[in-house]
Amino acid sequence: MTAEIFVPFWGDPALLFDTVDSVRAMNDQDWRLIILDDCYPDESVPTYFDRLADDRVEYIRNERNLGITDNYREAIRRATADHITILGCDDLVHPNYLSVVRRTLQAVPHADVVQPGVVVIDEAGRSIRPLVDRVKGGLLAPKGGSGIAVLTGEAMATSLIRGDWLYWPSLTFRAETLRRIDFRDGLPIIQDLALLMDIAFQGGTLAYNPEVAFSYRRHGGSASQKTLLDGRRFRDERTYYAEAYRLARSQRWKRTARAARLRAMSRLHGVAELPAVIRHGNRAGVESTIAHIFAV
Repeated sequence: MTAEIFVPFWGDPALLFDTVDSVRAMNDQDWRLIILDDCYPDESVPTYFDRLADDRVEYIRNERNLGITDNYREAIRRATADHITILGCDDLVHPNYLSVVRRTLQAVPHADVVQPGVVVIDEAGRSIRPLVDRVKGGLLAPKGGSGIAVLTGEAMATSLIRGDWLYWPSLTFRAETLRRIDFRDGLPIIQDLALLMDIAFQGGTLAYNPEVAFSYRRHGGSASQKTLLDGRRFRDERTYYAEAYRLARSQRWKRTARAARLRAMSRLHGVAELPAVIRHGNRAGVESTIAHIFAV
């Protein structure tokens, strides 16, 4: 079936155009690409799509700015395929991306979420390996050689709450799962982890294929970096970890509850980011990071 790839857009038009080019260069050409422009103030964007002349690419400009969470919901509302990808507007799929996803779903047809192998790039597209990504790949991601790792329910929840090793824009989801399990309001910075945990709490399945098929871009101007510097990310993390602890206890998932209460990797992330927050962040960012490290 034709794959559907949505790109909620608010950001750098040049990086968006690179994202579109990467989709068009995939080996598997059975796809539709839908751009959801959240009223970004740059006329070069609609002009680019007017001139693109590719019937597989649909450009939609929202009537009003929805914000990141509701623009994701708009993608899910518009989905018609069994599985969808909600691609970041500055990330790149590799030519084999769809092939890897389709092979993974053939092997694990009941999977709610598929995670392919990912490399990390900077603003200029150069491969980089920041500490957070070395930890994700070296310590947190499931091991198992070149085979597909399958995590369901408590195993999935425990793995993710120990440390979120997934890369949200690279994921392909079962569309029905996203229609059934909505994003949580009030957690815009870590809505991805909260949604994935809710999938796990409802007995969902994650399939991880380590074959590299995606480039995730990290850069100083990204939304995630800004929320580290002003304190919002760690504040939201503390809020959600407390909720995950409550949910895990209600389901008698002892390993998940213990990991949520300790949040060891999340605390270590705070330690690693503290020097940069002190140098480049504001007072709220410093206070939030310190609280995240030491709060019980």
